[in-house]
Amino acid sequence: MNNQNKAFLLLADGTYFEGKAFGALGTATGEICFNTGMTGYQEVFTDPSYFGQIIIMNTAHVGNYGARNTDIESDSVKISGLICKNLSSQYSRTLADSSLEDYLLKNKVVAIHGIDTRALVAHVRSKGAMNCIISSDTTLSEEDLKQLLAKVPSMDGRELASLVSTKEAYTLGDATSSKRVAVIDFGVKKSILASMVERGAFVKVFPSDTTFEHCEEFSPNAYFVSNGPGDPSAMPQAVEVVKKILGSNKPLFGICLGHQLIALASGATTYKMHHGHRGLNHPVLNLQTMRSEISTQNHGFAVDKASVESIEDLEITHINLNDGTLEGIKSKKNPAFSVQYHPEATPGPHDSRYLFDQFIAMI
Repeated sequence: MNNQNKAFLLLADGTYFEGKAFGALGTATGEICFNTGMTGYQEVFTDPSYFGQIIIMNTAHVGNYGARNTDIESDSVKISGLICKNLSSQYSRTLADSSLEDYLLKNKVVAIHGIDTRALVAHVRSKGAMNCIISSDTTLSEEDLKQLLAKVPSMDGRELASLVSTKEAYTLGDATSSKRVAVIDFGVKKSILASMVERGAFVKVFPSDTTFEHCEEFSPNAYFVSNGPGDPSAMPQAVEVVKKILGSNKPLFGICLGHQLIALASGATTYKMHHGHRGLNHPVLNLQTMRSEISTQNHGFAVDKASVESIEDLEITHINLNDGTLEGIKSKKNPAFSVQYHPEATPGPHDSRYLFDQFIAMI
């Protein structure tokens, strides 16, 4: 067990913490962010949208129900590192396959605990997202850590989807189904695909660099543009593909990064948020039903609300009740819609799963 070894956390603004190591020993870098969820840590760790980020888990205890081989959203852990207040090496869930510590060791994840995460989250909320470095290498001085951290690229302008996308196309569901959905994978979660298959869709998942023409060879009835990491404005090729999908007039649904790409393809703009939205408890208002939904979210970029309001073809369908940011749009002339949050949840509430029903009904 490594959880008594010293570990260090340094933020780009010079903020410095000392804690204890947990999981793999070593050094990890990435953009710091925080997740407000109380449960579902394993699904969070394996969400491809977190690629390149070091995550603070807000809840005071992490690891107390262990890790299970099936509680995953991709084939590997995607976070760059983990920051917690208390990491537990013991667990109570009888269905668990291992402790969280063993899971982190197996996946070579560098983690630090014994940190005052309440103070750290308050700092990030105040100062905004920034790069950071975690290290349990006691041979490195604070100056060494600063030099390593200075080499880490900014998330702003960074394309990451190609690093988490499938390399080969694959299919899921009943091949005889009349509901054929082409999924462009920019870091899709397994539960998103399952949500469509459960509703009778036959899906083919394509790599992030696939052309529209190649997707059309599958003869899809509809398209889905997935979630994923990185800056959407750094993905001009993907935007061009989405423009062609819109031009085909086939049903189109996008989630998170997919939502941002649909907005860009429609003429709107995106921006990097101060510290982003990540967690299982973000309230969203559906402007069409005037009902609120508690949503799962994970994004550091957003679509500019004013830019959408200036486009005649687009209609705002959802807004965030915490800060008024844009959470959903639909096209007035094409059968296309998208949301910034995660209706599939896992982890999180199921308030918004009706969006998958809407998509299938459009087909």
